[in-house]
Amino acid sequence: MSRPTLLAVAFAVVAFATAALPAASLSLGEAKAQGLVGEQADGYLGIVGSGPPEARQLANKVNGERRAEYRGIAKKRGVKAEAVGALAGKKLVQRTPKGQYVRGSDGRWVKK
Repeated sequence: MSRPTLLAVAFAVVAFATAALPAASLSLGEAKAQGLVGEQADGYLGIVGSGPPEARQLANKVNGERRAEYRGIAKKRGVKAEAVGALAGKKLVQRTPKGQYVRGSDGRWVKK
């Protein structure tokens, strides 16, 4: 895949992955700001600590949407969904603001 194509895929994935969720009891932004969820290197949300049920529900919903999007992009581009997720994860971790959590490929949560 060419570099411009990779960049286009990355921007599309990040735009989708950071979209606000409609009418959830806990928004993605709130959950991140409260340190309940964080971005992971694989492109999915993870639960920081044990987390309340609302955070788990939110992460499951967001991750399901991301999984579907990654698969769609992967199919169009002829690459593996894991590669799309990893590229998105890299961008999402980089864009995570100070004070929020990210999990690296080593499995540790770090507050930026």
